[in-house]
Amino acid sequence: MLELVMAGGWPMIPLLVLSALALAIIVERAWALRRATVLPPGLGKEVRTWAAGGKLAAGHIDSLRATSPLGELLAAALDVRHRPRDQVRERIEDVGRHLVHRMERFLNTLGTIAAAGPLLGLFGTVVGMIQMFFGILDTGIGDVNLLAGGIGKALVSTAAGLVVAIPALMAHRWFRGRIAEYIVDMESEAIQLLDAIELPPASAEVAPGAHGISPPVSAS
Repeated sequence: MLELVMAGGWPMIPLLVLSALALAIIVERAWALRRATVLPPGLGKEVRTWAAGGKLAAGHIDSLRATSPLGELLAAALDVRHRPRDQVRERIEDVGRHLVHRMERFLNTLGTIAAAGPLLGLFGTVVGMIQMFFGILDTGIGDVNLLAGGIGKALVSTAAGLVVAIPALMAHRWFRGRIAEYIVDMESEAIQLLDAIELPPASAEVAPGAHGISPPVSAS
């Protein structure tokens, strides 16, 4: 493997840098976009139950906002729960756009790596072929086996560019699809919360939440 890297020459250096950067982005996004982190299970139902009670304090909403992206979206809806429904929907859409931008962090860079990898590989191949033909001008064709070996070394950069680009492209598409799935689920939870807000306040007391959020305190 080391011999192949050395055979590619100096154009292999940016390809190695891009491969390390792509790997770091993939690991970071895979960790940040875990479903349990973005959409904690049961959080939407828990918030709807509290919202139906009509006793949500500001501190409770702040603690909800800090739990997850879904919690931040639902908290934004609760901040303006006393306004008309269309204004609440506008707030949800505005916060949702910010959340999508945050979840897509580094994905543009990953897409750029996927696009630039083959081009850098092709550039390395062209550089290698130019060097080889300059050598032929100086020494003649000589041994055909030596010429074939030079062409093979020049193609190493192209292969390396594809090795970098293919996983980066697959990860980029997968993360985009995962975020789109999260958006659909978050929109569904927000719509259900809007319906719960419009229901008459429930009289039953709510048990402490399972997501580290303090339930609203009943007025004495």
